[in-house]
Amino acid sequence: MKRKRGGLRIMIVPEESGESRSIRLSPAGTRWAFLGAISLVVAMALMAMSWWYLALEAAKGWRQEALLDSLQAERGQIVALVQQLDDLEAEYLHLRSLFGPTADPVAPDLWLPPVGLPGTRTLESPDLGDETVPSAWPLAETGYVTQPLVQGEAGDHPGLDIAVATDSYIRASGAGRVLRTGEDPIYGRFVVLDHGQGYQTVYAHASAILVDRGRSVRRGEVIGLTGSSGRSTAPHLHFEVLLDGLPVDPLTLVEQPS
Repeated sequence: MKRKRGGLRIMIVPEESGESRSIRLSPAGTRWAFLGAISLVVAMALMAMSWWYLALEAAKGWRQEALLDSLQAERGQIVALVQQLDDLEAEYLHLRSLFGPTADPVAPDLWLPPVGLPGTRTLESPDLGDETVPSAWPLAETGYVTQPLVQGEAGDHPGLDIAVATDSYIRASGAGRVLRTGEDPIYGRFVVLDHGQGYQTVYAHASAILVDRGRSVRRGEVIGLTGSSGRSTAPHLHFEVLLDGLPVDPLTLVEQPS
């Protein structure tokens, strides 16, 4: 190439024999050629950048699609787990129905709570004698023990779980005084009785509490109705016996009716 008079001459010489040719560009043509080359480079750069952006967006879309597939798979597993839990609960309810209420009560010494004004604490029991030791079955039904007392392990269970129909009578295992009633996320509606001599009993997961704090109760008196309140998967009574604040196996004091 040779520059001449401010222009540009391009010589084309073939490798083999042949006539050489030349193209002469004027100064204006040279500027236009230069601008065209720059425009071409810029256009190619923009195309490369747009291709890179599209590639990144496509990769993002693939990742999102993979995440969606993973979430759908997890959702399918959750649905299957829920179905398994429903099946297990149905089996449990069927098993519990086999031990439903009997035609005759198992507690001939059952006492219904006296009728009085709500919140009264003045109703007292007569002389209770030796009936304060918690030795009576805490239900008016036989029920079915689904979980015994477990101690010394990470999964401690300080009492008995007794499967029984909803709204069955909960009765005081011994004569005493209502120490506490209330409701919490685990025990649901509960009653704590103080029997003296260091003995206390706990009745949990009730559907209703029929006694007030501070009231005296007889051995066998109805203090509530069973339910499934709190952390519970089916109607049952959680029953604890405490001696000096420590759990005692209720079955060492209370005999389950046959």
